Amino acid sequence: MNTKVISLIAVSLLFAAPASAQVGKNSGNIAYLDVAAEADLAKLPSLTPALAKDIVAKRPFANATALDAALTGLNADQKKALYEKAFLPINLNTASEAEVMVIPGMTKRMAHEFEEYRPYTSLEQFRKEMGKYVDAKEVARLEQYVFIPINLNTASAEVIATIPGMTKRMVHEFEEYRPYQNIEQFRKEIGKYVDKNEVARFERYVTLK
Repeated sequence: MNTKVISLIAVSLLFAAPASAQVGKNSGNIAYLDVAAEADLAKLPSLTPALAKDIVAKRPFANATALDAALTGLNADQKKALYEKAFLPINLNTASEAEVMVIPGMTKRMAHEFEEYRPYTSLEQFRKEMGKYVDAKEVARLEQYVFIPINLNTASAEVIATIPGMTKRMVHEFEEYRPYQNIEQFRKEIGKYVDKNEVARFERYVTLK
């Protein structure tokens, strides 16, 4: 594997997902397209420097289908090659069938099973339910593409750290302003430290209950 791609994956795994994580455990094979640097994106399968630049300019993506639509000029095989190495994790509780189907190797039957067990409260639940249909190796592969939003007011620092691109400093800031009364408060407080695009990217991974 290209050493720069390995470096990109290593960055994405800086805070490796523990058993209690809400972001699927990454085996080390998947880079995160919502945080990767432009130069690193250009080293991934199917991505040209121009397309890598365009991806960065269009971030944050609301969901995986929005990202898929942004990959102009790539055919289905090229997208498949890319998604086997890099992806934008999907929300298990809200992703549409079209979004689920972007996952490499996904079938309509498995997309249905993804939706069947909503709402998911933990990745352990996801592993158990999907394990009824595919073996443990396939469950682990699928897990790399998904997340369950974390509860801003109760998630541990360990769980917050599993958000792609999270830093120790930002974990602290997430905790600093608890309890959050609404998502507008989250945007305001976290917006003191990162730009609005990064706030929006973080927002994909969180919820308030």
